[in-house]
Amino acid sequence: MSAIEAKINELGVTLPEASAPAANYVPFVQVGDIVYVSGQISMQDGALITGKVGADLTTAEGAAAAKTCAIGLLAQLKAACGGDMDRLVRVVKLTGFVNSTVDFTEQPQVVNGASDFLVEALGEKGRHARSAVSAGALPLGVAVEIEGIFQIS
Repeated sequence: MSAIEAKINELGVTLPEASAPAANYVPFVQVGDIVYVSGQISMQDGALITGKVGADLTTAEGAAAAKTCAIGLLAQLKAACGGDMDRLVRVVKLTGFVNSTVDFTEQPQVVNGASDFLVEALGEKGRHARSAVSAGALPLGVAVEIEGIFQIS
């Protein structure tokens, strides 16, 4: 087990198997030392986390959903690294989409659920650039979807 995965486990998180794409796309693409991971939707224990933040979910519940997206991103990254998470150089950028009401303005706090987890799990390697965007709806009614860009060795 890699040192990174051991740290993730210390935090009480076990990375799931990387999920297969649901349509005609690939879960990640590597170009040189950069890995682009397709959007990961909010899901826990095989069940979708659905709802609109600001109506059905609180900001804190949205942040918890965003954390599950970060876990999904790391699962895909592990697959991209051939199982060796220690190949991670850094998280470059996240783009977070929050299924939220028209008047909801706390998208950054929701996406913090992913960002904070990545920094906690990866230390300085987890610090990244980021966007947090509101969406009127997301696939399957999920609360959050996040895509990521990573640098690996």
